[in-house]
Amino acid sequence: MTLIDERAETAARAERPGSRFATPLVRYLGIRLLISFLLLIGVTIVTFVLTNLVPASPVTAALGERASSDPKIVAAFKAAQGLDKPLVQQYLIYLGHLLHGDLGTSIQTHNPVTQDLAAAFPATVELALFVIVLSVIIGLGLGLISALTQNRFSDQVIRVVSLLGISVPTFWLAVAAYFLFFFVLHWAPGSGRLDPATTPPPTVTGMYTVDALLAGQFPVFVDALSHLALPGLVLILYTVGLLVRFSRSAILDVLNQDYVRAARAKGLPAGQVVFRYVLRGALLPILTIVGLAFGSLLSGTVLTEQVFAWGGIGQYAFRAATALDLPAVLGVGLIVGFVYIGTNFVIDVVYGFVDPRVRVG
Repeated sequence: MTLIDERAETAARAERPGSRFATPLVRYLGIRLLISFLLLIGVTIVTFVLTNLVPASPVTAALGERASSDPKIVAAFKAAQGLDKPLVQQYLIYLGHLLHGDLGTSIQTHNPVTQDLAAAFPATVELALFVIVLSVIIGLGLGLISALTQNRFSDQVIRVVSLLGISVPTFWLAVAAYFLFFFVLHWAPGSGRLDPATTPPPTVTGMYTVDALLAGQFPVFVDALSHLALPGLVLILYTVGLLVRFSRSAILDVLNQDYVRAARAKGLPAGQVVFRYVLRGALLPILTIVGLAFGSLLSGTVLTEQVFAWGGIGQYAFRAATALDLPAVLGVGLIVGFVYIGTNFVIDVVYGFVDPRVRVG
């Protein structure tokens, strides 16, 4: 093949559909994967170091005061757990166990931490999905209305409501809502995910509402949804307030851009201008705050879950911290770190598809 033929083939490949899109996207995804991997390693280092800096002794927490006073028992425990080795070697052992899915044994439940987390995480996912879906629908709708009616009465009302949602402490709101709707008005069911007399549906996802629908158990679905409503409402108020303020600000920034004014000057319908130009231009900052909010919900809303005895990651973290259950605390810390890294990675990928400038840059 001559030099001219090679150049012609290269030019032909460059002109093929999708070739200019695929290469920057693959490079962009590869960089994001590498960054996420390095962050995961960083999370394991930070959690390991912080666990070793805790003033409480893991030996005392695991064995108790009486057994930890016996030097032979302490020496045997340290040898079995690798605590008699240098710190770097301990980290490598810990990393090896982590790669095999071994996070140790919980001191309070005597179960493997991975088993406890696997049982608690679906409850938090169920609550987080319920909250984020409704919050995005309500928050973006109110934020759009507030931005389009800037400085009018509706805008002032929405801004006041969003400010209240952000300002009121979530734990206080949870206690007040539980007292009002359960003890006073009797509108909401008690704590937990189901009534004590209700048998949980067969486990498929661990989310009672989904599993009840899959099993065709509609009464169980209604029961699970009624228990989900009150803690969900408490978290929705805060999340909606957050989304309203950020979406309003992002939409107002786009409304002042020249291309939006040009679209209006062309006589395009108002709905087309809003949904095709304004919302698309404001999507990146909105996606950022939605991702952070969802990551926070998935990490476990500790006090809300504790108030409503929800049985998710948040309640598990609270009980582990109060009992100085170091393996469980370490496991929760890893889950929280992995959730945030995974959420940010997904948001970065969505960025690349929404805005070509991100993946090219």
